[in-house]
Amino acid sequence: MTKERADTADIGGGIIVGHDGSASADRALVWAAEEARLRGLPLRVVRAWSITSAPRPQGVEPGVVPSMEEFAEAVRGQLAADVATVLGAAPGVEVTLHPVHGAAAGALVAASGRAELLVVASRGHGGFAGLLLGSTSEQVVRHADCPVVVLRG
Repeated sequence: MTKERADTADIGGGIIVGHDGSASADRALVWAAEEARLRGLPLRVVRAWSITSAPRPQGVEPGVVPSMEEFAEAVRGQLAADVATVLGAAPGVEVTLHPVHGAAAGALVAASGRAELLVVASRGHGGFAGLLLGSTSEQVVRHADCPVVVLRG
């Protein structure tokens, strides 16, 4: 069963996984879903978004600026499709979708307060560029309120 929520205040306990639509995030999603199944916990899938990263909402005419609600709905639809593609229709665990408007690291850290585990993929710049720019996984490891698993590769 898949439910949908819109902000970090709604995210309860269980296993949280960050998903940005990348292949690395798909692997983290599969790993987190199996861990949630093994532990008997719900899986909370978080996708942070901004207007620049959100898909253009369908049905909005060119030249018209979509509302925040329309952007949020477009992100929610894309997240639902991505999760269904990766996990299938019946993943064997309760899955809740959480599209959150804001920066990924902040959204995941805020969601970590009641979680048993937070899972993220590492696909950032690494090396010197990573030190200059920071990375979501580094920020999550430093600031999360629960144990964190970072899947590399």
